Amino acid sequence: MGIGEDILKSNEGKLRIIQETVPGKQVTLAHIIASPDAIVYQKLGLNPSVDYSKAAIGILSMTPPEIAVIAGDIALKSSPIDVGFIDRFSGTLIFTGRISDVKSSVNSILNYLKTTLGFTICDITST
Repeated sequence: MGIGEDILKSNEGKLRIIQETVPGKQVTLAHIIASPDAIVYQKLGLNPSVDYSKAAIGILSMTPPEIAVIAGDIALKSSPIDVGFIDRFSGTLIFTGRISDVKSSVNSILNYLKTTLGFTICDITST
């Protein structure tokens, strides 16, 4: 399940791109970057004025993509984190905070999506 893309050439030599989303309720990525380098924050457009040694970045990808809005709400209500990016079109959520708070938010999101909404959940990975 996920997003597929087909590229077809028409008779006039023009490209036609067809995108389709396969329905599914799943979290395909749940990753925590603990103590990231400052450049990672800068390249993501996140707040660079943080204590990097105690900070983390949480990154989640999910379908349907609109669920990223609900996941962002859960993250904010479960821990004192800062949302850096929510994309309701791609299903991406990125947030920052202290390592323990980011872990707590990721766990809260995955628990809610799995137990309440019946999502298929991937393992949490970290670096």
